[in-house]
Amino acid sequence: MRDNHESGQYMPISEPPIAVVTGASSGIGAATARRLAGEGFYVVLGARRTERIETLAAEIGGSAYRLDVTDQLSVDDFCAQVPACRVLVNNAGAAYGMEPVAEADLDHWIAMYEVNVLGVVRMTKALLPALVASGAGDVVLVGSTAGMGVYEGGGGYTAAKHGTHVVAETLRLELVGQPVRVMVVAPGMVATEEFSLNRFDGDRSRADAVYTGVREPLVADDIADCIAWTITRPHHVNVDLMVVRPLAQAAQHKVHREPE
Repeated sequence: MRDNHESGQYMPISEPPIAVVTGASSGIGAATARRLAGEGFYVVLGARRTERIETLAAEIGGSAYRLDVTDQLSVDDFCAQVPACRVLVNNAGAAYGMEPVAEADLDHWIAMYEVNVLGVVRMTKALLPALVASGAGDVVLVGSTAGMGVYEGGGGYTAAKHGTHVVAETLRLELVGQPVRVMVVAPGMVATEEFSLNRFDGDRSRADAVYTGVREPLVADDIADCIAWTITRPHHVNVDLMVVRPLAQAAQHKVHREPE
């Protein structure tokens, strides 16, 4: 057993299997951590907001370490605390702004590429040896339907999420013959407490308008359920890509909204 001094928990070396979840302080990441713990995994949570993940780690019997996937030193420090890894859920991601390309905020574009693409690469590169050594490793990337299509005002985010999907597709080719699956879960409209709020710089009215009139948008637990399902298939079954949308969303640009 290994003592986690930050969260006061203990991390087993090999049993039960260890799952790492990035961006685990809220939303899909937190829901996935809870779900995987319920599936019998020892979950190691990573996020920048340590108080949140330490509380969640205590709740589910896991471990928590500060992690900023855009910072290589932070990734190195985090991964040094993980003695083994069976599952890596690359969930950390972000969207900023809705400006057209002609008015693009390049700082936003850079930030989205850093977290949605390079963050995935940093974490996967760091933990891949452990995933291979596990004999049955899984890399799950939380992509997006934005990684499969485009829409006005979404150029920076769709470009970044297309990058997420391309990383997965390339990695799958490069790992063929190795005991590691590479799987993408691509959600459509998911109502979480922070995603749209962050995108609109804290403007609650604009964030809420995204879901106005939409009956039952997806929630974080729906995506956690999908992630857990892909991971718990027999290991010879590789779910390359799971696209999941609410019933009200037929496509990225086609959403049924009921009158208020």
